Amino acid sequence: MSHYATLHTQTEAGVHIILLNRPEKRNALTPQLIEELTQALEAAAANPHCRVVLITGAGSAFCAGLDLEVLRASAEGNEDVALEDAERIATLFRTLHKLPKPTIAAVNGPAIAGGMGIATLCDLTLAVPEAKFGYTEVRIGFLPAIVSAYLRMQIGDKRVRDLLLTGRLIGAEEAAALGLVTRVVPEPELMPEARRLAEELMRNSPAAMMATKRLLTRFAERSLLDDIDGAIRASVQMRAHEDFREGVTAFLEKREPVWR
Repeated sequence: MSHYATLHTQTEAGVHIILLNRPEKRNALTPQLIEELTQALEAAAANPHCRVVLITGAGSAFCAGLDLEVLRASAEGNEDVALEDAERIATLFRTLHKLPKPTIAAVNGPAIAGGMGIATLCDLTLAVPEAKFGYTEVRIGFLPAIVSAYLRMQIGDKRVRDLLLTGRLIGAEEAAALGLVTRVVPEPELMPEARRLAEELMRNSPAAMMATKRLLTRFAERSLLDDIDGAIRASVQMRAHEDFREGVTAFLEKREPVWR
């Protein structure tokens, strides 16, 4: 059972379920949630009773991206704080991407910015038709630095430029057409379908699936290590820019930003 403040976790018949559990905040990311999710993934990897990891969100959203208070602190913090924040999210994405066991995201609602990263870095992603996806960082003077390295690998440079430069939201069907969502599933069937998919995976050889994931990760890591280091530096630099401070302030004040 769960021992986390921001998550609920449990293992049932080989499936380790991780529930992002801040429904009153649309499961928005805080440093604590990011660290606890990283810990929960590491615990699942070490758990001999876990064969498949399933991630979903409590309430009406999967994950709405960074919490507003975290955004405010980022705009007011120094370079050390910015570096710590960037490295924290990089560690989470690296842990999720390299996890030796199959991962499934059951996207029950909006998955925005870092939330979209969590959803689409899973091996298999199921989403309800109403789910929305998007990297909206440019709208507040920021950039989706860390996840861009993975996203470019997943869908290619041209499509990444479209999503990241426009900051537009896309629906589940478009996300599926881009290859970011495996299957669109009606809301009542989301968790049953996710469990059926987990059962299908558990009929395969655990050793063979682990070896397959290790091989795919090795291919990806040839470029990822340098890309992520560069992304961390870019994230830190952008947090110090006046556009970021103006974007976050305008967002919190519910007004249009004035870019200087």
